[in-house]
Amino acid sequence: MIDNSERIAEMEKRLTESLSPSHIEIIDDSHKHVGHAGAKGGLGHFTLIIKSEALEGKRMLQQHRAIYQALGSMMQTDIHALAIKVL
Repeated sequence: MIDNSERIAEMEKRLTESLSPSHIEIIDDSHKHVGHAGAKGGLGHFTLIIKSEALEGKRMLQQHRAIYQALGSMMQTDIHALAIKVL
């Protein structure tokens, strides 16, 4: 199994810098997707739980776009799937 701790640390850094969350939790779900196309390519599957004033009052699509923008290139190079829960 791939160790995604560096990816998670980078994700947390980017999200913190961009969205200043009061709560952030990133869960590595990659082990649940062994054999899946994205997993075969070495990309990770993650669940993000986040609370941020920057996301409050926005529609879900706007929240997700802000998160994807904060993660930037990681969405193509490191992340295959990202489940998002905004608190």
